Amino acid sequence: MSGGIGGKLSDKACKAFVSQKAHGKKLPDGGGLHLFITPAGGATWRIKYRINGKEKLYSIGSYPAVSLAAARVELSEVKALLRENKDPVTQRRVNRAEASAAGDDTFQAIAGEWLKMKQKEWSAGHFTKSTRAFERDIYPIIGKLPIASITPAIVAKTVEDINKRGVLETATRILQHLNGVFRFSQAKGLCRDNPALPAREILPRKKNSGRMNALLDWMSLGDLLRRADMARISPSVRMAHRLIAFTAMRIGNVVEAEWKEFHLDEDQPVWIIPRAKMKVTSRPIDHRVPLCEEIAIELREWKNKIGGKGYVFPSPTGGKHIGCESIEKVYRITLKLSGKHSPHGWRSAFSTLARDNGTARDVVELALDHAHDNEVARAYDRGERFEKRVKLLKWWGSQLASAQRGAMIIPLKTKAA
Repeated sequence: MSGGIGGKLSDKACKAFVSQKAHGKKLPDGGGLHLFITPAGGATWRIKYRINGKEKLYSIGSYPAVSLAAARVELSEVKALLRENKDPVTQRRVNRAEASAAGDDTFQAIAGEWLKMKQKEWSAGHFTKSTRAFERDIYPIIGKLPIASITPAIVAKTVEDINKRGVLETATRILQHLNGVFRFSQAKGLCRDNPALPAREILPRKKNSGRMNALLDWMSLGDLLRRADMARISPSVRMAHRLIAFTAMRIGNVVEAEWKEFHLDEDQPVWIIPRAKMKVTSRPIDHRVPLCEEIAIELREWKNKIGGKGYVFPSPTGGKHIGCESIEKVYRITLKLSGKHSPHGWRSAFSTLARDNGTARDVVELALDHAHDNEVARAYDRGERFEKRVKLLKWWGSQLASAQRGAMIIPLKTKAA
């Protein structure tokens, strides 16, 4: 078909071409601009161009909604970008992101809604940790992008970069949250697909799925404590590590611990963690952690050193308190325990060794604040077994102290009822 004066198209030629509905056919206008008939029979303007040796297509819009004159204007803008070695498709995505940054359809805006909804379900500690993860690792990368424009490749690259820091658990947890945000967005009609689903393939599978890395013998645990004492780590991180070891509490509860939660001058020193801070929020009472004499003495000394107000482990960099990563890094890098033991591994060690030495399962589970795995038990068994837990934690503390000194371990004498 003739293309008009100088080989250029005319509106008459465009209309005649479109009326034929020749699927897959192209009508060139020059400079890479052409009219293309889609499989559905519609017509759309496209520009064929090359950048960095690769041929690409830039879609302008449908005809006649986008006129021939408007398509030529777009062609001139694309050519200008190519002269600056800028990819027109990438630049358009950036422009759209900037234009909608103040809108309510960006990833950050939708993620904020999702987090606010989840705040009612999660503990305060879990909510804070998740929000900080988004602020640190996700918002700077995709926060300003319209949520409907985010592709699986973008999500995969973001998650892969997190995992390259050697924090597979963090990357996995963030990917789970991303899935939640995109499902939420789908439900609101803001995006058709969930681009986080394929990204799971970018992360390696964890070995021994379901089991945390942990040292499970006294000799190894004693060696760990000795090496940690000799390591060059900050006082706050060192003391937090000690509290984790001697109480078997979750790392999140330890870094967020406040002095008002500790009652160190009672006949039986105790750490009372508000239920809102615990992973299991369904139990009706706060979690009481009996403190053995060994860790109670260290906490009193620490309190005298830094004062008894605010957080127990204040951040030396000016934040509210130290982060989980600062302790995890000590285990992973300083102590070279990657794949062998982690701060969470103390809970596995505590549970295993206590059960091996005759402690009843329900006492151990209550000490760790695990929820009953049976609905009937949850309904009827609301006891704390506190006196038995006091005895258990005293035994645990004395055994750890003995292991650190390299002394002989004495089994706990108790009935397994």
